[in-house]
Amino acid sequence: MLTDLLKKRRAYAEHDGERFLDAVQNARLVANAERYYRIMYYGSRASWNLRDSHMFDTLKNLLTFHGPHAKGIVWAHNSHVGDSAATEMSTRDEYNIGHLCRQEFGDLSYSIGFGTNSGTVAAASNWDEPMQVKTVRPGLAGSYERLCHETGDQRFLLPLRGLGSTTLLGGLLQPRLERAIGVIYRPETELQSHYFEAVLPRQFDEYIWFDETKAVTPLNTEELKGLPDTYPFGL
Repeated sequence: MLTDLLKKRRAYAEHDGERFLDAVQNARLVANAERYYRIMYYGSRASWNLRDSHMFDTLKNLLTFHGPHAKGIVWAHNSHVGDSAATEMSTRDEYNIGHLCRQEFGDLSYSIGFGTNSGTVAAASNWDEPMQVKTVRPGLAGSYERLCHETGDQRFLLPLRGLGSTTLLGGLLQPRLERAIGVIYRPETELQSHYFEAVLPRQFDEYIWFDETKAVTPLNTEELKGLPDTYPFGL
């Protein structure tokens, strides 16, 4: 289906460019999903690279569609947005959308990371298990989280790109532990499950710190009248 769409791209795009873009992206998603789950079945780390490559290709397709002066904002987890080359992901031959953006766009890309010391988070203990509101443990000694907490500031913005050769930059360039909490949070094995080594100034262009955060509150869901029964989950 994707091949057929691309063969007829000129006729479809001239008729309705935006609907054609949606159709092509949906077809690409199905094609890439088949590859993704096949790779994941065999336990290959290549599944991570395929997922982030798909996100990056989607971004480039959108920028191309909207013209040479288009700008885009990508909202994703730190582990996707920060440059993977500055973390231990690179030692596993993994890359992410942040790394691909820096390679493609250079200084025209600007990555922002977020961090917290403690509070609560909405996450599960394992995949396909119910969401729980869990207490986030304080940052471990030797981590960027502990370092930010010890400043005593409850919240701050840290512009990492403009630090130059300052003493602050020199201290931050020391590789430290960094925490990543996503869909899964296992506080009982936090060091093994959620910490990795990183160099913050090379990972992000700016870092936003909130010393204490609260779990997100899910939005209420309700059926919208006049829409198909399968909305928004059906094909």
